Amino acid sequence: MKKSITTLPFKDTEEQAKELDEILARYKDVPGGIMPVLQETQRIYGYLPYEVQKKISEDMDVKMEEIYGIATFYSQFSLTPKGQYDISVCLGTACYVKGSGDILNEISKLLGIGTDECTADGKFSISSCRCIGCCGLAPVMTVNGEVYGRLEVKDVKGILEKYDDEFFSKAN
Repeated sequence: MKKSITTLPFKDTEEQAKELDEILARYKDVPGGIMPVLQETQRIYGYLPYEVQKKISEDMDVKMEEIYGIATFYSQFSLTPKGQYDISVCLGTACYVKGSGDILNEISKLLGIGTDECTADGKFSISSCRCIGCCGLAPVMTVNGEVYGRLEVKDVKGILEKYDDEFFSKAN
């Protein structure tokens, strides 16, 4: 069953906007300042919203293409919002050969969203990673950093219900 998919509309608070303005002022004339600006911006918002990237571009006199290039090159940055429960599925070799692709597909099916998307209520988001260093537990997924290993597709719903059983009772 497909639930509504969203990238969640951007919401900015006065405090966030003020903090961003302070960061931009601090790094405006600093050579190479774009990297710390992006890092501190991600700390404020949890990701790099397009609207904020545009403001950074204008205030720092840096092309949007450069900001996008940095944000997509470094794995520490995210261009999409994260849910209250951020799920990551390892697609590294050990996990993938043991079925992590099927685990990812099941999560996507249950939540009605794809990779790098967030449920409309902001509860769950899904991402994939290449290796979290738990190859002996393959296949592996994390929810807000909590590791679940030696997974089978049948385990997924029970794990997700631990985080929001109400979500699943409404879906059925």
